[in-house]
Amino acid sequence: MAEEINDEFWAIPESEEESTLDSDEVLQAAKKAFGISYFFPWQRIVIANILDSANPRDDVLKDDVCSNGRQIVLLPTGAGKSLCFLAPALLLDKPTLVIYPLLALISDQKRRMDEGGLDCVVFRGGQTDLEREENFMRIKNGAKVIITNPEALQNQNLLEQLCSFGIVHIAIDEAHCVSEWGDSFRPAYLNLGKVIKKINPPVVTAFTATASECVLARVSEVLFDGEAKIVRSESDRPNIHYKVVKCYAKKRTAFLLALTEQKPLIIFCGTRAKSEDMARELSAYCGNGKVKFYHAGMTREEKQKVEKWFYPKDDAILCCTCAFGMGVDKKNIRTVIHLEASPSAESYIQEAGRGGRDGEVSNAILLWSFNDHKKFSAIKENDRRKVMQKFAESKTCRRQILLDALGGEQAACDGCDICSGKSDEKIALDAKIVMELVRKNPNRFTQDELNQASMIALNKASGKNCSVNIYEHSDTDEIISQLKVQKIIRIRKFPFKGLIAPARQNLKLCFRQLLRTKRKDFQSSIF
Repeated sequence: MAEEINDEFWAIPESEEESTLDSDEVLQAAKKAFGISYFFPWQRIVIANILDSANPRDDVLKDDVCSNGRQIVLLPTGAGKSLCFLAPALLLDKPTLVIYPLLALISDQKRRMDEGGLDCVVFRGGQTDLEREENFMRIKNGAKVIITNPEALQNQNLLEQLCSFGIVHIAIDEAHCVSEWGDSFRPAYLNLGKVIKKINPPVVTAFTATASECVLARVSEVLFDGEAKIVRSESDRPNIHYKVVKCYAKKRTAFLLALTEQKPLIIFCGTRAKSEDMARELSAYCGNGKVKFYHAGMTREEKQKVEKWFYPKDDAILCCTCAFGMGVDKKNIRTVIHLEASPSAESYIQEAGRGGRDGEVSNAILLWSFNDHKKFSAIKENDRRKVMQKFAESKTCRRQILLDALGGEQAACDGCDICSGKSDEKIALDAKIVMELVRKNPNRFTQDELNQASMIALNKASGKNCSVNIYEHSDTDEIISQLKVQKIIRIRKFPFKGLIAPARQNLKLCFRQLLRTKRKDFQSSIF
């Protein structure tokens, strides 16, 4: 029945309990090797980025994952940086190359890996040909980690051999040395960018405990030609306020939110084509100087031009894919809208975290439709992507769901729509308008006629925020199609063949919700 359908659609069981240890393959492997029982939230984010970039799914643009798998990670001293690359190494099917600055550090890490039973080899200056051949044989036999320093990688014979092993991840520890030492007494650091290009692994991660903005820029320039993503240790930022807006025509809802929400504003789109399309439509309404798009398919020069445009603006709208990362460290982004859900909690936290870098409140808004519900309902419970459905359809704190996914602590929250009492209604507003038309006019409209009537009604409803008609046939068709699949409305066969009516089993309960809503609106208008 209608209310049961809607409850099932929007709700996630509050009592669902799932052991992180039982379902977390990475943590199980790390526990066995290193004896740890949990990851810090920021460790989970970095590990997720590495594994996602090494093995991108078909539903994510491969060259948009974590800025082409290039990231700079800032974690405080003692925060467990080593686990961020050693834990993924346990699961990756090809070797991980770890670059340390000091021989003493190499020796210490080698000892720790040996104690954990992690097979690793060391390449350094002064080794004999026999020692290196033994190392090569161990890599062929499955050694998971290769340890070296920048100077050893200047040996072209060694580099050629390493290229033959299909290295999947390069981790550079103490990456600030690229700037602090590379420009003075250790020029080998300045050649690491060429080494990375030569080996060309799917993932490269540079780790450091602290670095100024100029040092970060230099590290990014040397290692990644300026194209990298920064991950910082803060996972819960109270100034990010989370909200879910239920809607069936998501593109139109994003358009309206872009007009009404505080700016500067970002709209994350699932594909490059969607980011360009969204920008074109908003530009036509707001003016070309107010809206741009940004994605991994652009040249470096094109990206830099958009970044320079976006940085000083206070009223700009940027439509982008997840490729938008380090290039612009814009502090005052006030709103981040997601047209599609991120593939994981880790990705969503980082993308939403592009807002409010100045410490002021920033709104993170996720658009969620019945189609999203169907898509994510097909995902297994222990899949990391499932968290986004729990987040979107929860009746309890959204912030806590994200923190739980990262193994974080309990948080006191007044920064999500549920905890602040401002959560969206069960029925999406655009769907409600179409349902109201069907309720008032049963057995009157064909689907084409309902499309036309719905367009008029939706454009009238949006008129207070938008001076032009923005809803099109494709938008209303998207709403009607979902209502049919959801069994809220139906096309009759007999009598009134081909006409739209409320679905028989939902006729009473489906619109009781609408009547209650109208009654509340009436009461609020009086009192």
